[in-house]
Amino acid sequence: MEQNLELRKFVCPEIITGIDARFLTVRYLSNFGAKRPLIVTDSCVQHLPWFEETVKTMQDACETIEIFSNISSNPRDYEVHEGERIFREKKCDVLIAVGGGSPIDCAKGISILAANGGNILDYEGVDMIHNDGPPLICIPSTAGAAADVSQFAIICDSYKKLKIAIISKKVVPDLALLDPIPLLTMDPYLTACTGMDALTHAIEAYVSNAYSDLTDVHAVEAIRLICENIEASVQKKRTVETMYGMMMGSLNAGLAFSNASLGAVHAMAHSLGGLTDAPHGECNSILLEPVIDFNFSSCEIKYTRIASLMGISVENMTNEDVKNALLRKIAELRESLHIPSIKTIDNLSGELIQELAVRAIHDPCLITNPKPLDEEVIREIYGRILKQQ
Repeated sequence: MEQNLELRKFVCPEIITGIDARFLTVRYLSNFGAKRPLIVTDSCVQHLPWFEETVKTMQDACETIEIFSNISSNPRDYEVHEGERIFREKKCDVLIAVGGGSPIDCAKGISILAANGGNILDYEGVDMIHNDGPPLICIPSTAGAAADVSQFAIICDSYKKLKIAIISKKVVPDLALLDPIPLLTMDPYLTACTGMDALTHAIEAYVSNAYSDLTDVHAVEAIRLICENIEASVQKKRTVETMYGMMMGSLNAGLAFSNASLGAVHAMAHSLGGLTDAPHGECNSILLEPVIDFNFSSCEIKYTRIASLMGISVENMTNEDVKNALLRKIAELRESLHIPSIKTIDNLSGELIQELAVRAIHDPCLITNPKPLDEEVIREIYGRILKQQ
């Protein structure tokens, strides 16, 4: 593979992996000199036994523990502002995000406002944050978003029904505690969607025009780990070893995309998910095939490597054969996970598809797609994956 000798940077938090890593929270509260944490989570996670055990280990070390769990599956701007109000009024000094990408992104938004003020939507784009926020500790309960290691925060503009991307090293968490035990409590469909989200992260980072040799190492390992474990991860008898494999796949994918950025799948998924409130991983899964079909000719060598990592014997295949085999493999994987191939939308119209395309064309993830897209191509792809109810 050709080396990339252009200047690149790589950012990541301190990361601890392994069984019961979540219990190290109390040690780092002491390291930060923090006594008044705000735990940002969701209403489902809040009542799980492993969450309650985690909070219990912190009680003796804290003056008070506040919990904010009023968070949607796609966190809204007003939820970020409500969390920041609680952080400020309760005089909290550290943020602990526990859950999937939504609580972690919300906690990042709270951190931004706590240090910079204003409206969270004002920070859309790249490097728009001036001041460092309070310490942020993340304990992910899913293997997909990798918000626990990334410099991305995705927040939904509740008025426009549009997901915005905030990208800055100032939202990289201080600490990620990656414990496979919480992952065992995910339901199968959430496991499938988050797993496909992680696979999409890895694929898009690998073919991104902002890749580096370092991000490629993580992207390749992520694809390997996810493909080895994702189908077993949705089974009733899944093991902690399987979920650890998914967790490490998500971690590697996160380190890759956080530094190489993403592409058209995510740009279009942000638009689609913001409008329909559909699970982000589901949107990615539906869009992955048509975007690869469009992109393939721009980086055939890398897509051939992806095909090989996914178990396809590519020897003596033409590029067209590799592309078709890769698209079939992704379709088969999605079907085995029971994720639909088409997103159904009420009152689907040409005007709605046009609105989705206009939103997607302005998403910063589109900048690093390996092949330029215009609105016409984006409309055509949306037309392929959407239908009227």
